[in-house]
Amino acid sequence: MIKIAPSILSADFARLGEEIASIPSADYLHFDVMDGVFVPNISIGIPVLASVRKITDMTLDVHLMITEPRRYVKDFIDAGADIVVIHAEADTPEHTMEALREIRALGKRAGLCIKPKTPAEAALPYLNMLSLILVMTVEPGFGGQKFMPDMLPKVEFLRRAIDSGGHKVELEVDGGINPETAKLCVAAGADVLVAGSAVFGAQDRAAMIRRLRGA
Repeated sequence: MIKIAPSILSADFARLGEEIASIPSADYLHFDVMDGVFVPNISIGIPVLASVRKITDMTLDVHLMITEPRRYVKDFIDAGADIVVIHAEADTPEHTMEALREIRALGKRAGLCIKPKTPAEAALPYLNMLSLILVMTVEPGFGGQKFMPDMLPKVEFLRRAIDSGGHKVELEVDGGINPETAKLCVAAGADVLVAGSAVFGAQDRAAMIRRLRGA
């Protein structure tokens, strides 16, 4: 079954606990961290994650859009992250590998994200270290952007690489996901769909999650 990961970036932060409680049928809770350096925006960080961890048992899928993420992976894990996703572009290959090793050593699931201009091949050297690959179908940094269909061949390429190598790696897509684009991503091979405004902007959030799954 396709997994749905609503992004709290689109939630009402004045009512965050209620917002999270309104999506019990979701599989993951997507947590976007931006530092204003790696991406041109600043969002939320460790204190908010620690607070969210106290009120939900959902799997927390933490997407670090920050420079040199290895400096902070332990802090985010200590705050409650279940999946820690770092960017291939955020540090050197050596430091990226170190960060992935640390995430795994701390007993959590390691993920790697690639931006739209980064070729899919950039993820291949890390496949043995990963539980998840995140393909951005918008430029990271802001919610509500339009889906980039030219990213679908990247999803297809990574699906083939994962399957042909026998890797147990989930393939996640983030950016402009709605019921129509969700179908395209699933057809290309995605397992997990990150959806912000589509879910939190819906009157019937459970129904929207079902639609995104294709049910």
